[in-house]
Amino acid sequence: MLDAPESAVLAVNLGTPEAPTAPAVRRYLAEFLSDPRVVAIPALFWKPLLYGIILPLRSGRSAEKYAQVWLPGGSPLMVHTRNLAEAMQRVMPGRRVRHAMRYGAPALGSELDAAKAAGIRRIVVLPLYPQYSTTTTASVQDLVDRWRQKNGDVQVTLIRDYPVDPAWVEAVAGSIRRWWEQNGRGEILFFSFHGIPQRVADAGDPYPRQCEASAAAIAAALGLSASEWQMGYQSRFGREKWLQPYAEPSLWALAERGVKQIDVVCPGFATDCLETLEEVALGFTHTLAERGAQMRYIPCLNDDAAHAAALAQLAEDALK
Repeated sequence: MLDAPESAVLAVNLGTPEAPTAPAVRRYLAEFLSDPRVVAIPALFWKPLLYGIILPLRSGRSAEKYAQVWLPGGSPLMVHTRNLAEAMQRVMPGRRVRHAMRYGAPALGSELDAAKAAGIRRIVVLPLYPQYSTTTTASVQDLVDRWRQKNGDVQVTLIRDYPVDPAWVEAVAGSIRRWWEQNGRGEILFFSFHGIPQRVADAGDPYPRQCEASAAAIAAALGLSASEWQMGYQSRFGREKWLQPYAEPSLWALAERGVKQIDVVCPGFATDCLETLEEVALGFTHTLAERGAQMRYIPCLNDDAAHAAALAQLAEDALK
């Protein structure tokens, strides 16, 4: 019988509703949008707006979007994150590897508790956000810090980011190469990253610089010239200014310029989810077709073997 592992790795993704229904989406959004890291509006003003207007309006609409991409095993983000953790476990047989969610289930706090209950005293928390942002990774850090204060007998290390990690960059580049070998290559490769409000970047968030670094590193690994790739930011919410260039209008401009075939990849997302599948693969493709261009979506790394190996090495380095 193998000895119980002394260390654990928690691969942490954002989170997802438990079902593509309005009540489930409402519960998920209520937790997500109540995090001050996500919405930096004082609760006194924000909570009435959230519960009185936003959740009633958005829950049903978002549920319809989730239903379009829901998989037999659950939401795409849950299925792919679970599979990724299992792939990492195969690469790390001497460690305990689990997946967790910052919002929803399986909750990060509960997984930390379970690891401690199993006798584990060294834990690596790996947020599945290659690029650091105060709106994502910092929220994971907040929860880890609170848990660590109550569990001082457990050593917890958080991996901050990995935007230009060579193994991760090569995993992304390799997946694009394989996709091109099977489907041919478009005229331009477009990198679409999730956006954040411009005011957050202006306050010093390193996210846009890291996104630019990731795109440039992947393009270099592919041997692309400056004219063969572009990047932009998707998933705007609200009326304020977000990071630019905005992805979808940038793609429209390419179509209007006469580009007929555009390949789009989303390397800020470790796994496919609502934003990559419904917003990009379905939505962007539709609006570009209306403008006479063909958009082809290249999937996220998900549980790709090179992806699992790259993340496993990051975790092993953190344990050392």
